[in-house]
Amino acid sequence: MTQTNGRILTISRMACANIPTAYGDFQLCLYHNNHDRKEHLAFVFGNINQKSNVLTRMHSECFTGDVLGSQRCDCGQQLDTSMRMIANEGAGIIIYLRQEGRGIGLLEKLRAYNLQDQGYDTVEANLMLGHQADEREYSIAPLILQDWGVQSIRLLTNNPLKLDSLRQLGVIVSERVSIETPIHPDSANYMRTKAQRMNHLLTLPFVAPAASLISNGHHHD
Repeated sequence: MTQTNGRILTISRMACANIPTAYGDFQLCLYHNNHDRKEHLAFVFGNINQKSNVLTRMHSECFTGDVLGSQRCDCGQQLDTSMRMIANEGAGIIIYLRQEGRGIGLLEKLRAYNLQDQGYDTVEANLMLGHQADEREYSIAPLILQDWGVQSIRLLTNNPLKLDSLRQLGVIVSERVSIETPIHPDSANYMRTKAQRMNHLLTLPFVAPAASLISNGHHHD
């Protein structure tokens, strides 16, 4: 059972459909819940019902990266890599949580991008807009795992905070699986900030930042 603000959370699986992809056939399932008005999703490959150590990605929505292929972040690459790794595994699940921009929404993320173009890093930009560095929360995720009978997971993440958050919600995480993707000049500052200021477990070779993102004195590398 998951609670938030003293309220018991519930979800309802509304529909599932087969989605052929470059990596094979996934099932896409849409959930309603009594916590927010967002339609959270599960993208499932193979048989995960009542299984343990299921390869799992908790992926927060990123329109710019997931849909447009933006190279300002690694989100789209992480989603694609997760699909490939899960397909190669033969079974797994991507829980797609609708919390754009680390929970601040697309409008505020675009405003944060404009601040980043002035030289502020992603943490500074969020704080300047009155937000926390990361406002995501994962209370819906355990319920989706329970809906599939998943006993424990191997979590595809570089983010220790995500790992800790899920364990605090009662998810049994048997292993953290690294998910590193190539770093582009346009994402170099962003990736460096994730590693240095948000403690993401990343290997960071030197990559010269794009000219438009070069610090003007506000960046705290």
